[in-house]
Amino acid sequence: QVQLVESGGGLVQAGGSLSLSCAASGRTFSSYAMGWFRQAPGKEREFVAAISRSGGSTYYADSVKGRFTISRDNYKNTVYLQMNSLEPEDTAVYYCAAARRPEMTLNYYSDAEFDYWGQGTQVTVSS
Repeated sequence: QVQLVESGGGLVQAGGSLSLSCAASGRTFSSYAMGWFRQAPGKEREFVAAISRSGGSTYYADSVKGRFTISRDNYKNTVYLQMNSLEPEDTAVYYCAAARRPEMTLNYYSDAEFDYWGQGTQVTVSS
């Protein structure tokens, strides 16, 4: 089992940047694929970005491609989400998640595939 704690959210003006971190407990962090999802008020949770266990493969939603970058440090048990050129539409609670499923069968884009979730961190982008 792994526990996840997000940090780094806040209020930023449109066009600005934020960097989110997700610290994981336990010694098996490198055995989990990791993802970031977000949920805006009145909307369903949606995929943002994901990264393979080794960090060699990354996946992005079309809405954030070219603006957001996911990365991980398996020595620090941490996954990151660097968010640039933020837009008001990016306002949401951002969650990190961990998936145990073997990567060959993992649908990175589906929140149902992820087993462990953090408590979320609020990101607000003002226009």
